[in-house]
Amino acid sequence: MKKSILYAGCCLLLWSCQKSVDKLSVQAPPDKLMPKDSINYFITGQIKKIGQFEWRTASDRMLWSAIAQSDHIVSLGYHPSIDDRSSDKDDPEGRSAVREQLLDLVYSLEKKYDPSVERSGLERWPDNILPVVNIRITSFETMRALRYSSLVRYLEPMNYETLLYSSFTERQSGCAANLPDLSLVAGMDYGVVSPFAKASWNYPHHGLLDAWRVVSGAGISVFLIDTGISYEQENLGSQFNQGLSQKRRLERIVTLPRKQLLGIINVGPPETPEDGCGHGTAMAGVLAAPRGTDGNMVGVAYNVNLISCRAAEDVFIDAAREVRGVSDAFVLAANRSDVRIISMSMGRITVSSQIRDAILYARSKGKVVFCAAGTSMPFTAGWAGVIFPASMNEVQAVTGIRQGTPFEACEACHSGPEVDFVVVMERTADKKHPLTVSDSGDAPSTIGGSSVATASMAGMAALVWSRYPWFSSTELVAKLQEHSSYFPNKSQRWGWGIFRPAQAVN
Repeated sequence: MKKSILYAGCCLLLWSCQKSVDKLSVQAPPDKLMPKDSINYFITGQIKKIGQFEWRTASDRMLWSAIAQSDHIVSLGYHPSIDDRSSDKDDPEGRSAVREQLLDLVYSLEKKYDPSVERSGLERWPDNILPVVNIRITSFETMRALRYSSLVRYLEPMNYETLLYSSFTERQSGCAANLPDLSLVAGMDYGVVSPFAKASWNYPHHGLLDAWRVVSGAGISVFLIDTGISYEQENLGSQFNQGLSQKRRLERIVTLPRKQLLGIINVGPPETPEDGCGHGTAMAGVLAAPRGTDGNMVGVAYNVNLISCRAAEDVFIDAAREVRGVSDAFVLAANRSDVRIISMSMGRITVSSQIRDAILYARSKGKVVFCAAGTSMPFTAGWAGVIFPASMNEVQAVTGIRQGTPFEACEACHSGPEVDFVVVMERTADKKHPLTVSDSGDAPSTIGGSSVATASMAGMAALVWSRYPWFSSTELVAKLQEHSSYFPNKSQRWGWGIFRPAQAVN
C-alpha cells in the first residue's frame, strides 16, 4: 500500500514537473556549438575570479556544447527524497522512485531522436547509494528538460575535463617511472632506524621519530584512493609485515570502470588494482611502508592497515570513468566500519558534484578526508589556487612547503585559504623530496608535490587516532589543529601550519 501511494505521488510530481518543462519557452538547439577554446576561457575566468567553476553557471548553449563535444555522458544528480526535495535524509524508496521517474522522462525524450534507444541501456553505471544517475543524452531537448526539472539538483558533463588538458603533453603528469634514487646519501637524505629502515630527511621537521616512541598507527585503517599499487613492490605485498610492522592488513581493490570501446561501456578487459602510473605506489609507501629489515624506507604510519583503491589512471580525475571510479571509492570507504581515514592525492580543475556527493556521504559516516591542494602543470601554473576536491570545506586540504622559515610553497605546490595543513617536503638547498618506495626492489625513490604532503598528513593523523581510538572525527581534527604551528590563528595561505604528532600523542 505504501509503495502504491509513493508511486502515485511520484507520477503526479513527474506529471507536474513535465508540465513545467513543457511550459518552458521552446528553444531550438544552437546552430553552432560553442568552441572548446571559448568554453575553456570562461572556465579559467571563473576560477580566477571566484576560485572555482561549477557547470550550473554555464548557459544552456555552453552546457550543451560541453556535453556534445565530450561524448554526451552526464552526471545527473537528483533530490534524494520525493517527499522533501530540500532534504538530504536517507530515503531509499523515495530515491529509487525519483530515479525511475527521471529515467522514464529521459527515455521518452531520447526515443524521439533515436528510436533504437532502450530504456534498460540508458544508465552507464547503475548506482544504488548516491542520488545520482550516469547516463548518455543526445538531444538538446533532453538536456533542457532535465536542467529545469524540479527533481534535478545538477546536470554536468562527465568527460569535459579531458578537453581542458588536451593541448598539453603533460596531461598524464603525476605518472612517471617510479625508479630508485641512486643519489641518496646516508645522514643527509635519510637516517637509519631499527631494525634496518631508512627514515626520510623530512621526518624530524614534524617530530615523527619522537612520536614513534608512543604510536605506530596500529589498529587504524586508512583508505588510499589513487592509481593502485605495483605488484612488484614486495614491501607493499608479501613483505608488508616485517620487522616492527606486524599483524596488519593490506588490501588491493579497484573501482575504476572498464574502458569504453566505440562508445560501448564495459566491453574491454576488467581493470585490476595494479599501478600503471607509479603515483599510487609512491603514496602507499609514504603512508604505510613497513619499518622493516631490508633497508627500504619506512612510512609515516608503519603499522596501519592499508586499503589501496585504484580509482583512476593518473592524478587528474578527468575522464567519466575516473569520476565514477573516485565517487565509488568514497562510497565504498564510507560504508566500511573499519576505515577511519581517507587519503586522496588526486584532483581536478572543475567541480564534480558527483564526487562532492560521495565525499559528503563519507563525511556523514564519520570519516576524515585528506585531499591534495594541487601541484601545478602548464595549464594551471600561475593562476589556479587550491583545486577540487581539496577546495571543499568538508575535507582537510594539504600542501607542501620548503624546509625553513618563513613558509614558502614547494616549487609547484598550490596554496590558499582552503589549505588546512602543510608538510615539509622540499629541501631549500637542492630541492630534494621525501623518500618513498620504488615500483620494485629495496632501494627508495623520492616523490614531491602536494601529493606526498597529503599522504604524509594522513599517516600522521592515523598515528594520533591510534593513540586516541575513542575520538570522533571532529575530536581528531581538533587535536590536529591544536598541535599545529599556527594554532589558534589559521593562516590565509598555510592553514593551521605544520602538525607535530609527538606533541599530540604525549
